[in-house]
Amino acid sequence: MNIIAEDFQTHWHVVQPLFLIRNEEEYDKAVTVLNELIDEVGTNEKHPLYGLLDTLGTVIHAYEDKHHPIPECSGVEMLHFLMEEHQLKPSDLPELGTPDTVSEILEGERDLTVKHIQALAVRFQVAPAVFV
Repeated sequence: MNIIAEDFQTHWHVVQPLFLIRNEEEYDKAVTVLNELIDEVGTNEKHPLYGLLDTLGTVIHAYEDKHHPIPECSGVEMLHFLMEEHQLKPSDLPELGTPDTVSEILEGERDLTVKHIQALAVRFQVAPAVFV
């Protein structure tokens, strides 16, 4: 066996469960890992774990498309829904900026940024794709 194959065998059992999401328990674990990666990596494409974050996000998205399809709506519409569900007002979302900034986003006067989307994904414990 060559060195590359040995490295894969050594580490595969650790990451393999993240790439084979077959049920809600595995899904929840993968989302938890994704959120931890987002906290660690952020948007730094040069970070050594960025490829893992990107790939895991794709795997989670595929599972969600199949098992938790989201009705077609914009990220702002989803934000409206989640705010209503959690009984939040613009001042309850400081991670997006001032209440005026949040109101501008909700009224479509301002777009959600990557930073906003990451913060909302963490806040509501959903995949960032929900807001794209």
